[in-house]
Amino acid sequence: MKIICIGRNYADHIAELQNETPTAPVIFLKPETALIQRGQPFFYPDFSKDVHYELELVLRISKNGRHIEEQFAHTYFDAITLGIDFTARDLQSELKKKGLPWELAKAFDGSAPLSPTFKPATEFTNFSNINFRLEVNGEVRQQGNSGLMLHPFAKIISFVSRYITLKQGDLLFTGTPAGVGPVQPGDQLVGYLEDEKILNVAVR
Repeated sequence: MKIICIGRNYADHIAELQNETPTAPVIFLKPETALIQRGQPFFYPDFSKDVHYELELVLRISKNGRHIEEQFAHTYFDAITLGIDFTARDLQSELKKKGLPWELAKAFDGSAPLSPTFKPATEFTNFSNINFRLEVNGEVRQQGNSGLMLHPFAKIISFVSRYITLKQGDLLFTGTPAGVGPVQPGDQLVGYLEDEKILNVAVR
C-alpha cells in the first residue's frame, strides 16, 4: 500500500502560500508509517516548530491499473474519506529554498491521519461537488469543495497512473483548500465530509 499525494490543487491555497500555479498535478509520496488510524493522536515531532494541518479528500483505490484513461478513472476507486496532510512548514521552506524534495517535511511518521470511515463512492452523485471542512478547537478553519480542484479526480488518477502503477488499497490524497495553519499540542481537529463528522485528531 502506498500513499500518493497531490500538491497545489486548489487556487486559493496556492495563493495563500504564494506558490506558482502548476500546469500538471504535483505529486509526492508518503510511506505507510505516515498513517494514523483508528482515532490515534498526532504527536508533535521534535524536529519542527511549525507543523501545519491540510485537510484533504482521500480516494481509496479499488483495483490495479496503469495508463488509465480519464473516462474510466471513476472505476478505479470505491470509497472517499478524509485525511490530513501534516506538513512541517519550516522544514519545507528550507528544502524549497535549496531545491530539494519535500519528503522530510511531508512524509514523516504520523503525518497522515486518516478517517476510519470510508464512504462508498456510489453514495456521491457528483464527484465535482463534494463539500468538506475542518474545525480546529471548534472553529472552522478550512472549507473546500471538490469542484474547485484544478485537477479533478479523473485527471489525477489518469496522470498518476502514467508514471506509477495504482494498486488495490492505495490511498490518493487529492489536495487541500485554503485556510491551512499551525497546530499546537492540545489542539483538537475535526473533519466533516458533507455534514458528517468522520475525522477526529488530537494533537499531543
